[in-house]
Amino acid sequence: MSATAAGHAPTWISQYPSGVPATIDASGYRSCVQLMDEAIAHYSARPAFYCMGRYLSYAQLDVQARATAAWLQERGLAPGTRVAIMMPNLLQYPVALLGILRAGCVVVNVNPLYTPRELEHQLKDSGAEAIFVLENFAYTLEQVIERTRVRHVVVASIGDQLGAVKGAITNFVVRNVKKMVPAWELPNCTRFNAMLAEGGHAIPKPTSIGPEDVAFLQYTGGTTGVSKGATLLHRNIIANVLQSEAWMQPALAGLAADEQSTVVCALPLYHIFALTVCCLLGMKTGGLNVLITNPRDIPGFIKEISKFRVNMLPAVNTLYNALLNHPDFASLDWSGLRVANGGGMAVQKAVADRWYAATGCPIIEGYGLSETSPSATCNPSNATEYSGTIGLPLPSTEIVIRDDEGRDVPNGEPGEICIRGPQVMAGYWNRPDETAKVMYPDGFFKSGDVGIMDERGYTRIVDRKKDMILVSGFNVYPNEIEAVVAMHPGVLECAAIGVPDEHSGEAVKIFVVRKDPSLTEAQLQEFLRDQLTGYKRPRSIEFREDLPKTNVGKILRRELRDSEIKKGAEKAAA
Repeated sequence: MSATAAGHAPTWISQYPSGVPATIDASGYRSCVQLMDEAIAHYSARPAFYCMGRYLSYAQLDVQARATAAWLQERGLAPGTRVAIMMPNLLQYPVALLGILRAGCVVVNVNPLYTPRELEHQLKDSGAEAIFVLENFAYTLEQVIERTRVRHVVVASIGDQLGAVKGAITNFVVRNVKKMVPAWELPNCTRFNAMLAEGGHAIPKPTSIGPEDVAFLQYTGGTTGVSKGATLLHRNIIANVLQSEAWMQPALAGLAADEQSTVVCALPLYHIFALTVCCLLGMKTGGLNVLITNPRDIPGFIKEISKFRVNMLPAVNTLYNALLNHPDFASLDWSGLRVANGGGMAVQKAVADRWYAATGCPIIEGYGLSETSPSATCNPSNATEYSGTIGLPLPSTEIVIRDDEGRDVPNGEPGEICIRGPQVMAGYWNRPDETAKVMYPDGFFKSGDVGIMDERGYTRIVDRKKDMILVSGFNVYPNEIEAVVAMHPGVLECAAIGVPDEHSGEAVKIFVVRKDPSLTEAQLQEFLRDQLTGYKRPRSIEFREDLPKTNVGKILRRELRDSEIKKGAEKAAA
């Protein structure tokens, strides 16, 4: 049981670094727009974003976002109207983001790699009436737009913000050499730069945006069913930005008074982690966001960040691992790195240890969800080693661990991680039934993750409830198996799932991408024999060239399970 639930001060507060407050006060900002406008006023001459060799200053962002807001308003989009953004990390993204919010509208973040089915669902479910889309993905929109409420389309090109000459060359290469833009046709659409020119002739009308207004519809991954929109209010996002700022202060305090912090934004801005921790927190503190459009291009990624003295790098385990395993990584200077945030998926000890040895900066693992804006917990930013936990609740945040009947369990016992705080969503968009399933009457949100809290208030994630493997009545958690397998020097990546077994109900199967091509199943099994007890050891090992991942880099165990089910059905039919 948490100390808070028992009516006492939370035990974890005593673990906070010096200077980190127990609570934050978000009442100083009425909206995300006010927060961003304050940053623009304070840091107007500074570069705010960088991408592909070009900078966008805070002042330039201000001008372009005002033009965007005016353009939307002139087309009759009233406050509260949902407007989608379907783009990777480009300079056009923060422009559209702030422009939409300034118009009083709601941002609907869309994964640009969505299939037509996925895009249609999100546009229809949100009721979006306008969309900003990169031309590379316009053909997907073309296939579904007639079945949605979208009436206004702004089409961006990669070269829009790169200047006339470089932009034209970039667009020619993307369209005609690399052939990355499938043919599309969207009648009456407006090009991004034309939108800026048209909106630049008008002045946006002021809107009375308040803390209870909706800022973002952040759609969940839909791994357990149809994707749902987490309704994030302006006050939710503001609170999480302030919580994150307070938490990171001990690490960033080492920067010189006049030094601008540099944040590498390799995670996509349409993902809540990058949106809050990179974009908005970066702006709040007057930082420079280095936007990486394609983080899977590791050589290109390394080349871009080699130009900067990086202070903050939020990433997922797979990205840290990919960087460490590239030969050019050794050429990078990490002397300025103050914070390496790990989130989105479990950080493996093998990766964390290698990262610390290479950079001298530990991976500070945190935890959150789309429904919590996203950050709920984090390890202290001045930590000097990997802890194996997701850290402590952030200021103004409470964590309790509950069983399936909703009862708090004692410290050291596993249960569902439940979260209460100002960053917790208002609910799922137009789905009160789904909201009721995940919210307790006392305001705690059910995360769907199994965790264990120790007496200090540190929580260790065991796994997702739905990913748990039941072997002869024993609970086996894939995270534990994967962390052990990843310790073998011949393993690059791995994933564990449960497969049907006539003797034990389920058995563990692991999928492995080899770093050492000569690694055999027998060698790996021999290694695991000393690391895992009998029922946790994999019954089978399958080597693969790669593993299915989300755009953020999370390994998709669900796809692996589905492929096993399909193989089983085909075998039975034969």
